[in-house]
Amino acid sequence: MKRIGFIGLGIMGVPMVCNLCKAGMDVTIIDNGHGNQKAIAELKQQGVHTALTGRETARNQDVVITMLPSGRIVKDVLTGPDGVLAGIRPGTVLIDSSSVAPVESQEFAALAQKAGCPFLDAPVSGGEPGAIAGTLAFMIGGDETVAEGVRDVFLAMGSSAVVTGPNGAGSVTKLCNQIMCFINIAAVSEALVLAQKAGADPKKVYEAVRGGLAGSAILEQKAARIYGRDFAPGGFLESQMKDINHVMETAQELDVPLLLAPIVQQITQSLMQEGRGREDNSCMVTFYEKLAGITVQTKE
Repeated sequence: MKRIGFIGLGIMGVPMVCNLCKAGMDVTIIDNGHGNQKAIAELKQQGVHTALTGRETARNQDVVITMLPSGRIVKDVLTGPDGVLAGIRPGTVLIDSSSVAPVESQEFAALAQKAGCPFLDAPVSGGEPGAIAGTLAFMIGGDETVAEGVRDVFLAMGSSAVVTGPNGAGSVTKLCNQIMCFINIAAVSEALVLAQKAGADPKKVYEAVRGGLAGSAILEQKAARIYGRDFAPGGFLESQMKDINHVMETAQELDVPLLLAPIVQQITQSLMQEGRGREDNSCMVTFYEKLAGITVQTKE
């Protein structure tokens, strides 16, 4: 049984901790009175231990996992006076599953190395449904041997864990994933707006195409939200804004031309200006709806 410190109890982190507990892991989280107290109380009932700081959370653990909103927050959690690196013992595997820029992952790896700890950047795909079901896909940057040593930890929370290269490669892979996802959401939005404008029921259109080449995980997750007008957060639009900005920054650094991603960036920025940052990213359809003068909605 591995001892795990876990930091970051958002819509992804809470179910990830639950699945670690189900797998028999000994998990410690932070409870300093400022977090999601309802979630913390429920996790305590599952046997989760609590600590007051990152330093305490990291003490005497085999693995420490961070799942946080931004690279800046990850760095603060790692390097603060009461941060993870102040309390971690050499040899503890540090895993960052946050969505951050590749250069940030490489910086965190260097900080961990100074503390004598192996580091894996291991962002995920699957969203809240995958976190709850324990079917997340981990995209890992780092040493293959280190990753293999904690494979049971990854598979307690997900269905796959693939090392794609050295530190930073996991975060690069996540950016590639996000390009495909966000452009796909935009495509689903465009298609359903066209269907609605032409008089077809968008739900029936979805049912007709889902079994063909247009079928995808994005279509399965987002179409029903769109025609059902359900934009309750599963993947925050503000997170999409952060990730697509990282995509463009990384592409510029590498001198890689991207044509579709900048369009998604502009659509996302427009919706952010409307105050939709805390909605599900399926709200991208509203951008197209305004242009077409219609609302996508099933007749059923």
